[in-house]
Amino acid sequence: MTGHRIFAASFASIYPLYVAKAERKGRRREEVDQVICWLTGYDATGLTNAVDAEVSLETFFDLAPGLNPHAHLITGLICGHRVEEIEDPLMQKIRYMDKLVDELARGKKMTAILREGNGGDATSAMPGHAHGVPRTA
Repeated sequence: MTGHRIFAASFASIYPLYVAKAERKGRRREEVDQVICWLTGYDATGLTNAVDAEVSLETFFDLAPGLNPHAHLITGLICGHRVEEIEDPLMQKIRYMDKLVDELARGKKMTAILREGNGGDATSAMPGHAHGVPRTA
């Protein structure tokens, strides 16, 4: 596999870090799930399956039901880079996810995080339509 080493990191290793960051700031796991589902198209079962299967971030995004069509509205700095200027598509998706969790932890309102009123559709953030990662036995 070519590319940045973060691509091979398991979603299972990143997800609890996202949850811990949000919970330290008084947010809930369900809110982390909501922003990840909004971005990727996964539902709650799909997220659980991705964690259980310990898929890489690359596989997590490859199997994602679909990147939210309003993801391009996610802008700003994350890890010293403007997310809208990241050229590698996979790295950009990973940084979009980082940015959403960062906004959640910073106390931003969910309507703003999900880009409601700016073309974002918050209903697509609600789990319930696509699993993505097959359940492991």
